[in-house]
Amino acid sequence: MALSIWEILAVFAAGVGAGTINTIVGSGTLITFPVLLATGLPPVTATVSNALGLIPGSISGAIGYRKELEGQRRRILKLSVGAAIGGLTGATLLLALPSTAFETIVPVLVALALVLVVLQPRISRAVQNCRERTGTPARADGGPLLFTGLTLASVYGGYFTAAQGIIYLSLMGMLVDDTLQRLNAVKNVLAAVVNSIAALFFLFVADFDWTAVLLIAVGSAIGGQIGAKVGRRLSPTLLRGLIVAVGTAAIVQLLLR
Repeated sequence: MALSIWEILAVFAAGVGAGTINTIVGSGTLITFPVLLATGLPPVTATVSNALGLIPGSISGAIGYRKELEGQRRRILKLSVGAAIGGLTGATLLLALPSTAFETIVPVLVALALVLVVLQPRISRAVQNCRERTGTPARADGGPLLFTGLTLASVYGGYFTAAQGIIYLSLMGMLVDDTLQRLNAVKNVLAAVVNSIAALFFLFVADFDWTAVLLIAVGSAIGGQIGAKVGRRLSPTLLRGLIVAVGTAAIVQLLLR
């Protein structure tokens, strides 16, 4: 599809914005998706093009957080398996189910994730106290509960991606005893895995727009670096507040769609 110069600039700018916000929090799709729809792309084509275009942004953000990724290789490898399985499942559902199938459940999932983010410090303390009383050591990978939760979140991520990062952070924040910045770094890697797996599937079975893909790819790669520089300087409290603000905006936009 031919785009005007203003549409090209708008899609590119949306890619930069999405790459930035995805690296810091998540929900960048809520920036790019409406812009792609405004250019005339059908919803499924826009979703597929967006997923392909955001891969460089996810990778760029993960590279920007490489310092926080140190010492997390085992955790990342295990959780990436669940992310890959969930991402492929979600991509398959995108093409198999009606476009309205998840519209009811998505705002509920995001709202629940935000509640968990807000309560995460208290929940983490309660979990830690319970471990101390029972003598149960903390598991660096979060155990089966986190693996299952992230796999299910990745199904949603492969389907639409909006706010999947917020869901990842809420789950890891509750079940893993680590700093929010280090968990944010893991979130960026998992998002890259989901987007890449879904994109490989889409390349063979779905329609997409190469112009939109390239514009978002370049923009999101730039945004990923911007997001890494900004996000890693935020305090845990400020980062948590930003997550809640972006997530609330995501819920409003999803409900108004």
